[in-house]
This record gives sequence, C-alpha cells and structure tokens, in this order.
Amino acid sequence: MDSICKVLNVSDDLRTHQILEPNHQTQIPEEQLESVSPLPSMQANIDDIADEIHDPLIPPENATKEERLGQFHGRVLEFLNNGCSSQFYLIWLSPAKSFGKRDFLAMDTLFKSNPQGCLMIVSKSMDSERGYRILKPLLDKGFKILAITPDLPFLVKNTPAESWLEELKSGRKDPGHIPLSPNLANLIRLAMLYKYGGIYLDIDLVILKDFSSLRNAVGAQSIGKDSKKWTRLNGAVMIFDINHPILVDFLEEFATTFNGNKWGHNGPYMVSRVIERVGSTPGYNRTILPPKAFYPVDWNRSQERWKSHLMS
Repeated sequence: MDSICKVLNVSDDLRTHQILEPNHQTQIPEEQLESVSPLPSMQANIDDIADEIHDPLIPPENATKEERLGQFHGRVLEFLNNGCSSQFYLIWLSPAKSFGKRDFLAMDTLFKSNPQGCLMIVSKSMDSERGYRILKPLLDKGFKILAITPDLPFLVKNTPAESWLEELKSGRKDPGHIPLSPNLANLIRLAMLYKYGGIYLDIDLVILKDFSSLRNAVGAQSIGKDSKKWTRLNGAVMIFDINHPILVDFLEEFATTFNGNKWGHNGPYMVSRVIERVGSTPGYNRTILPPKAFYPVDWNRSQERWKSHLMS
C-alpha cells in the first residue's frame, strides 16, 4: 500500500515510536506538494480582528437545548448535504491567529487529493470573521469548508461520555495536570464520528491520496520488528461509519478510564487498548492499515524534512 498521508510536523501527541527502519528514506514527489492555491499571507488584513476565545465545555450562550440542536446539528446536516465525496473533520481549539502556513498547507493538500470532499473545522475561533478571512483563499476556489463552533454537551448526549462531561463540569472529575484541550479534542473527534460518520484528521498531515475508498479504518503507528504485527495504533486518522459500534467502545473507554495525568492515555493508547480488546469480535468490521499508509515519516525527522518547504 502506498502512503495516503504523511506527518507534516509533530505536536506532542504520542508520535514517540519509530515507525520505519532508521535508514528508510521516504520521497514525496514535488508535484504532490504543489498547492491548489497560493499560501495566503496570514497577517494581511487579519491581525486587526479580535479572536473569540471559547471554552468547549460551555454551550453557546442564550440558547435553549432545542435551539442548540438547531444551531449545531442543523448546520452540520445542511453542510454535509452538499454532495461530499468524503466528510472530513479537523479540530482547532486554539486562537485563530495561531492558524498558520503549516495548518493551511494541510487543508490545501487535502483538497488537492480530495477536491469534492467536505471539510468541517470544529472550532469557535475559526467560526468567526478572522477564521473566514483565513479560509477565504480556499472558499473562493469553490472548496466546501465549514468552520463550526462545537457544542460538546450536545455531541456527547446519549453517549457513554455524557456522564464524564457532567462530572468534569461539576468538579467531581479530576482533569489532571495535562492541558485539558488535547483530551477535549480526543473526545470531540470520537463524538463527531459517532454522530455523523466520516474521516477525522489531525492538522499536521499532508494528504496525498483520495480517501473515498476507505471505510472503518485506523492506522498502525508502529509494528514489531519480528512479528510484523502492530504494537501501537494512532487516532490521528480515523475513518468510521456513523454509529459504528467501536466508537461506542472508544467513548466508554475514554469516560471510564480517563486519566489526565498520562499523555496519550485518552488518545492513541486508548484506541490501541480498545482495538486489542475487541480483536476479531463479530460485528466490529474494521481495518488496521500499516504504518506506511498514514505515518510513513519517522517523527524524529519530520520537522527537519518540512522546515525548508514551509519557510520557502
């Protein structure tokens, strides 16, 4: 299998295992990095717009439960009714002013490989005038993008994570010393996939191929040298049908084993634990793709590999 996407740059989300042999060299054809639109100047006419900071734990203001259903759920359904070849989700919980060239490049390559796809950016800060101006170069080319403010209470309603959120909000659940936002992003991706189905992507990926043929799949980040069996999975790319049973298991595992003091415990390690436990249980049709599908670039080399391209 050829690579479907490559790590553009690592943040801190557990790319801590070497996934290729040390002497492996991955060459990306230059034409695959040609942009579908010029990378915009992220500062031009944007810096004067104030960021809107939003706590994902707090529902939109001045809205009843029924109104929130219409605001979030209605916008999602309307957007996904656009003849999407694939439904993509990115999550951005930082200020819009932090959305830079690296992040734009990830979207740019996504649409180069999936021009008929629909991209939803789950983000309050990008669901704003500043966010619109950042996304405008791609919107002007007709690509289907929606930035939408998350409604986390609605997303986890009637899921195993609903009680976890209530406990967290009431102070009965210890969030731990790790910043909460990465764990909220872990939860949001699971809930979005469960409620709507589609493809979740981390924003530090370069997309090389069309995703429309993939269903119910995650990728191995590392494999045993001798056994050739996966030793660690990653949730940076997750593809699942709506209401897939393993998503219920993911949400339950997240809620019941949550630990805010161990990095990755509620993310990649959680995905690995659940899929290992499920094994070949009937009804859990899913595919584990090899590292070269989603994670072919050694995380130790990713920054060096892309620095020259991003700075040019």
